[in-house]
Amino acid sequence: MKADPKGVVAGAYFIDGDHACAEGAIAAGCRFVAGYPITPSTEIVERIAERFPLIGGMFIQMEDEIASSIAIQGAVWGGKKAMTVTSGPGFSLMMEHIGLAAMTETPCVFVDVQRGGPSTGLPTLPGQGDMMQARWGSHGDYGIIALCPNSPQESFDLTIKAFNLAEQYRVPVLVMLDECVGHMTERVVVPPADEIEITPRRYWDGPKEGFLLFKAGPDRVPPMVKAGDGYNIHVTSLTHDERGYPVMTAAAQEKLVRRLIDKIRLNSDAIVECREEQTAGADVVIVSYGITSRIAIPAIEQARREGVKVGHLRLITAWPFPAKRIRELSHHVSCFVVPEINYGQMVREVERCVAGRTRVERVSHGGGAVHNPKDIYAKIMSCGKEERK
Repeated sequence: MKADPKGVVAGAYFIDGDHACAEGAIAAGCRFVAGYPITPSTEIVERIAERFPLIGGMFIQMEDEIASSIAIQGAVWGGKKAMTVTSGPGFSLMMEHIGLAAMTETPCVFVDVQRGGPSTGLPTLPGQGDMMQARWGSHGDYGIIALCPNSPQESFDLTIKAFNLAEQYRVPVLVMLDECVGHMTERVVVPPADEIEITPRRYWDGPKEGFLLFKAGPDRVPPMVKAGDGYNIHVTSLTHDERGYPVMTAAAQEKLVRRLIDKIRLNSDAIVECREEQTAGADVVIVSYGITSRIAIPAIEQARREGVKVGHLRLITAWPFPAKRIRELSHHVSCFVVPEINYGQMVREVERCVAGRTRVERVSHGGGAVHNPKDIYAKIMSCGKEERK
């Protein structure tokens, strides 16, 4: 399915990552956004508020982030593609409803433009401290998908991908920008509508009688119906059976939650996306994401000029984590270096996957600025020296 031409302003633009994210959502078919102003994400909904009246969309400024994150789910069950946008403390407030979207299999997109924390923290300065919260922030067991743009162009591209993945797997998808990417202004190319692939919502087209709202096929993803179409449906956050009715038993919990996890876990090879550069034969591999992947480039280039074999593995998909690829590399690499603007979050996943087979070094700080490339370079060189001994 191709994008709706009235939502696509094809051409080359000089815009920031927040505005590019808004254009990506519109191109993906999003026509309902609820949000509450919060730095550094507000520019996304400002652009949405300007553009939606021209294309038949609806933006609502809600009273807070809790209301925003539930309003989009009502819109989805009414037949719209929907998104909310936040940062920092607002992301914390939305956690309950991310769990709700996972439990009710409501396809929607949450954009988090990360800043320094905890609490109010550094509203106008960068951080990457929400990465573990993105995966585990709501209680219980569930699966989500999270994507990490490192440029305004990727903010556009990956927001479209987020909506497509949400529809394909009936799951909340998170777009994890950071303040630098959100406020960075670069060239962004918006292709014509007929070059943008859109995943349509999978609606049930069979008889109404006997319809089971949560009965999944072999891919573990059930079709949806719209509220008001005459189906007798029940959508609940309680543990439920295939009809959607609450069933308070361990057996029902196992059947339902196992499927919610497996529809992501067992499809992780198709979902996970990384960008690799010169990892074959590398002694040291940088694992990075978001703005930090760009800050690492000068350090990598300098180390290569000095003879260190350095590869770069950039996470496009943070969740599900590319565990399989990290494990493969761990059999050949002498050291992984993980720079991130937190005190060690995704590095723990690298350590888990490496399982002691090789060294894992972190380059971490608490936020407020990007790394100094010299710090990443120094860590690469220390790993390289250990390898040459």
